[in-house]
Amino acid sequence: MKPVLRQVRALHRLEPANNDHLAALRVALSVAVPSLILLLLGHADLIIYAVFGALTGMYGRSEPHQLRLRHQSQAALVLLSGVAVGVFLSVNHLQSWWLVAVEAVLAGVGSVYSDRVKLKPNGPFFGILALGACASVPMSVPWYAALLIAAGAAAFSMVVGFGGWVRGRAWQPGAARDVVSLRGAAGRAAAVHAARYTLAVGLAGAIGVISGSGHPHWAMAAAAVPLAGADLPSRVRRGIHRIVGTFLGLAVTAVVLVQAPWSLAPLFAAQQVAVLAILVIVFQFTTELFMARHYGLAMVSFTPVILLMTQLAAPIDPSVLILERGVETFVGALVGILVVVTVRTRPGSSPLLRFARGPGD
Repeated sequence: MKPVLRQVRALHRLEPANNDHLAALRVALSVAVPSLILLLLGHADLIIYAVFGALTGMYGRSEPHQLRLRHQSQAALVLLSGVAVGVFLSVNHLQSWWLVAVEAVLAGVGSVYSDRVKLKPNGPFFGILALGACASVPMSVPWYAALLIAAGAAAFSMVVGFGGWVRGRAWQPGAARDVVSLRGAAGRAAAVHAARYTLAVGLAGAIGVISGSGHPHWAMAAAAVPLAGADLPSRVRRGIHRIVGTFLGLAVTAVVLVQAPWSLAPLFAAQQVAVLAILVIVFQFTTELFMARHYGLAMVSFTPVILLMTQLAAPIDPSVLILERGVETFVGALVGILVVVTVRTRPGSSPLLRFARGPGD
C-alpha cells in the first residue's frame, strides 16, 4: 500500500527549482526572434518550422557552455532530421500509413541515437513530434525554405545558449560529453528500448489512421512520452501527466481560440495572427519554466504551443482541432503505458537507463 501512495504523491510533486527561469528565458528568446521576424514578414504560417528548430535550446540546460554547445548540436540533428523527413512527406503528399511507418521506424532509430549521446530531455520525442507536425501541414513555400528556417532557428538557439560564455568563462580543452557504448547488456537494453518506441508509435499511429483522425501524429507523439522515464513507475507517471496536462492545456487553448474576442467579431480577425504568434512565445516560456519540475504542468502550456502554431500553419475549425488533440493524446498515452508495462527488460540489464530520468521524474 505504501508504494502505491508514494507513487500517487509523486504525481503532483513539484521538483525543486534550479534556475529554471534562465533556461526558460533562453528558450523563449530562441523562439521569439525567428517567430517575430516571420510575423513581420507576413509569414506567420511558417512559425511552426522556426519553433521546432528553436527547441534545440531546450537541451543542455544545466551544462557548462562548452558542453551545452555540443549537446545542442546533437539535439539539433534529431530535430532537423524530423523537420526534413516531415517536409519530404508533406511535399510528396505521403500521409496516412506512410506517415505511421516512417515515424515508427525513425522513432526506433532516434531512440538508439538519443540513448547513445544521452540527450536530455531524453529520447527522440521532439524529433518525431517535429516529423509528424511538419508532414501534416501543407507546404506554402519551397521545401528548402522550410529547412533553412528550422536550421536558422536551431543555429540561433545555439548562439543564445552559448552567449553567456562571453562573460569570461574559460574554454576547457578536451571537454566532451559522455557517450554510452552500446555493447553487451547496454546494447541489448538499447535495442529493447528502441523496439518499445517503434511498437508504441506504430500502434498508436495505426489506431489514429483507422479511426479516421486528421492528426494521427499526435497519438504517435503521445505514445512516445511514457517511454522517456527511467523506470516503470516514472513511465506510467509521465503518461498520466501527459493526459491530464494536455486536457488542462486544451481548456486554455479553447479560451484562446473559441472564446477570445476575435473569434466572436470580424473586427478582430486581422489581429488574430499576431496575437497567436505572440502567445506561442509566451506559452513556450512557461513550458520550459516547469519542464524539469513537473511534466504535467509543462504540458498545460505546451499543448497551446502546438495547437496555436498548427492553427497558424493550417487553420481549421478550432473545436475539431481541440477534440482531435484530446482524443489522440488520450489514446496515444494509453498505448505508450501499455507498451512499457508489457515490454520489459530483466532487472539489472539496463545500465544505459540509469541516466534516463525524464523531466519531473
